[in-house]
Amino acid sequence: MRRITWIIALVVGVTMVLAGCGKKDAGSVVNDLDQLVGKMDSYQASGTMTLQTGQEPQDYQVEVWYKSKNYYRISLVNEKKDISQIVLRNDEGVFVLTPHLNKSFRFKSDWPERQGQVYLYQSLVQSIVDDKARQFTVDNGAYVFDVTANYQNASNLARQRIWLNKKNYAPQHVEVSDANANVKVIVDFKQFEFGKKFDKDSFDMKRNMTAGNMNILPLDQEKATGNVDPTIKDLIKPEVDKATVGTVAPEDKAVSGTIDPVTGATIVENAEDVEDAALSGTPVDGKKSPDDKAVGETDTPITEPVVNPAEPVNPANPQEEKLTFGAIDPSYTPLGVKQVDIAEITLGGTKAILMRYAGDYNYSIVESKPQVEEAMATVLNGDIVDLGFTLAVITGDEMKSLQWLQNGMEFKLSSSDLPEEEMIKVAMAFEGQSSK
Repeated sequence: MRRITWIIALVVGVTMVLAGCGKKDAGSVVNDLDQLVGKMDSYQASGTMTLQTGQEPQDYQVEVWYKSKNYYRISLVNEKKDISQIVLRNDEGVFVLTPHLNKSFRFKSDWPERQGQVYLYQSLVQSIVDDKARQFTVDNGAYVFDVTANYQNASNLARQRIWLNKKNYAPQHVEVSDANANVKVIVDFKQFEFGKKFDKDSFDMKRNMTAGNMNILPLDQEKATGNVDPTIKDLIKPEVDKATVGTVAPEDKAVSGTIDPVTGATIVENAEDVEDAALSGTPVDGKKSPDDKAVGETDTPITEPVVNPAEPVNPANPQEEKLTFGAIDPSYTPLGVKQVDIAEITLGGTKAILMRYAGDYNYSIVESKPQVEEAMATVLNGDIVDLGFTLAVITGDEMKSLQWLQNGMEFKLSSSDLPEEEMIKVAMAFEGQSSK
């Protein structure tokens, strides 16, 4: 009897040891992930992000470089929509770069700390660590977590499933779903390498701008680590010194314009001036708008078009530039607001469309063909806004502006009273819309 009891105890003990060696539970994996991110010095990732939020799926090529503690380079490319952007963070601040247009915006920001991104490893791990009600399964060679999704400007996204490589916890696949379990965002990681060695100027703004395209910048292959698939033990290294983010001051912009010799109206050369004039309640040409009575119920004066479309854009040039695109109306307008005017205007010698809205809130939207910038640096007080289909920049205090590129067009929404969350809703409502 004693011998049988001893044998049973031995078998149970060996089984428990083997089970402990061969299988991890959710708690031990989460603990490993927390340590890994805390000690992680760098990584490089690439893959495809698919958005299924519109009528047709939209694919984006994503490239992520990270170097501890605050160096990021994210490349987003969608050739169909003519979207090519780089988000860069270094000691000088946070940049949104569009190299082929020579556009550069710089912010004093803590991005991406306050804005999780589905393609950033830190954001994925943080969502796993924070969700105490997380669900955990094992799927072939991957650990799978089902956790709450918490992304800025994406309240419709409720849950996400994250597949991690069992060997080194590298991300393999992510699916983000709405409250009805409809998958809206998919990220497939084609390549992920911990401990990547980058060139000294890989996160330099000038290098990324002068690259001139969104291809991956060449790395010094002789310096690159040969340890492509390190073990968990290799990944947890001592912390490096914390980098500090520089402070950036806003840059003042001068108002410029010329006088139309026929109408006497001011032809404003900067988008900011056009929008300020449209929202200020003072007509640019000094005349009272004939639309005032029609909009009386809103108690908001509306100005007449900045430029008389019947007159030449440039009187010195008899060949007037023709408008080659139509106005695009967003699918969403705030309650108590209506569109009151659409006008052709001139920005920097090129045609643009100004759409004005009035009511409980008042705002304008300028739609134009993006122009290659002469000056490379624009220093602003603002932040990055993720619209889902593209990244936008929001700037200003009393007069706020939200600016983004989409389908080869540039949009700028400006308002002194439209709340920021409403501005973002209006901008997101341009997705899937076509011109008139």
